[in-house]
Amino acid sequence: MTERTALETAEAIRSGATSALAETEAAIARIEERDSALNAVVVRDFDRAREAARAVDARIADGFDAPLLGVPMTIKESYDVAGLPTTFGFAEHRDFVAGEDAVVVQRLKAAGAVFLGKTNVPPALSDLQSNNPVYGRTNNAVNPDRVAGGSSGGSAVALAAGMVPLEFGSDIGGSIRVPAAFNGVWGHKPTWGVIPTEGHYFPGTDSARTVLSVLGPLARDPDDLETALGLVADHPLAPAKRHGDAWRVLLLTSHPMASVQRAIVTALETLGQRLAAEGAVIDTTSNAMPDLERQHAGYWQMLNIAMSRRATLPPGQEPPPLESWFHLHDEQARIQRQWRRLFDTYDAVIAPTVGMTAFPHDDTPLATRRLDVDGQDTQFFHQFAFPGLATFPMLPATSVPIGRDADGMPIGVQVIADLYADRTAIAVARAAHDAAVGDAR
Repeated sequence: MTERTALETAEAIRSGATSALAETEAAIARIEERDSALNAVVVRDFDRAREAARAVDARIADGFDAPLLGVPMTIKESYDVAGLPTTFGFAEHRDFVAGEDAVVVQRLKAAGAVFLGKTNVPPALSDLQSNNPVYGRTNNAVNPDRVAGGSSGGSAVALAAGMVPLEFGSDIGGSIRVPAAFNGVWGHKPTWGVIPTEGHYFPGTDSARTVLSVLGPLARDPDDLETALGLVADHPLAPAKRHGDAWRVLLLTSHPMASVQRAIVTALETLGQRLAAEGAVIDTTSNAMPDLERQHAGYWQMLNIAMSRRATLPPGQEPPPLESWFHLHDEQARIQRQWRRLFDTYDAVIAPTVGMTAFPHDDTPLATRRLDVDGQDTQFFHQFAFPGLATFPMLPATSVPIGRDADGMPIGVQVIADLYADRTAIAVARAAHDAAVGDAR
């Protein structure tokens, strides 16, 4: 897509080359032209967006400036936006209307953004595709026969189709990183706790922050990604840094619990060779790496408990006893310490975002869904082991596009960095993208 990035849009408005209203009208036109085959922007708020854009233009005339000056954007359906429905994809919540904006929405508006509407999700935000009884199915931006990813599937598709330059999603099981990878855009899962979650609640509740779950930006450009992250973070983020004169990277191409398409393995191996040719130090094994099978066991148990807050527990399943819950947190702390020791040596770990590119639409329940990986029949839910690499130890991870498979589907990988080293994750992802596909910015 040749549309401007978010920062380019803000600069064009700032310079007087265009206006907030003109950019809003252009984005609305793109949505109306492109979304009928994709179904990404499922809640449309165009009239209020025009009003907001006019207000931004009036403030500009009085000297107002901001980082996202007049930038039109959409946001994941699970964020509260005053006056709009928040359903989490549940038909029984289709009539719930938020009374106030989520804190992230408030901060983005203060930074000059204009909201056009909300993008699609799966029920309970609990699948790697986006299809629900309220809004229907969102199709992949590259191939509509493939899934959009989830749970921020509509977010990634709206970006990849060039409808908007900026989005925000949420991530507990890869829900930012996977749709970004499936559609060929960027997404960042921040360090846990960096971005406030107020206003990202199950419909009609006022809940505490969920373990593992974070909010974060998606974009078509790493500069937009990093700027958006900084604008909504509760605390200043440390600058990117590395151990020496060149990046030190641990490259993972496999996981003991999950299969990986050969195309993704090849893309990672080629990426490692190109980074090494540019001077990076690339390793493929480390004795400091935690036991990944043990880590996934802890992650999967904690993830299922956390997700039970968004839906009724299956018949016969009871919440864990308090002692088991404390044990899980202890296990999480042990795993996190092991990762942090790993980052005494490495700046980042690069691994598959997930072990496959976007797959054909499949509404089989997660518990019984199967996945074909290069002709090998595997259990689908094992793929959550890859998002869990960063999620369980609460680390930042940037999903970055690095190529395409033989079917033309985007290949994305994740760059994992140390706790609170979010800008380092983005910086290494930028280096990886440039090494893999060249700097097209």
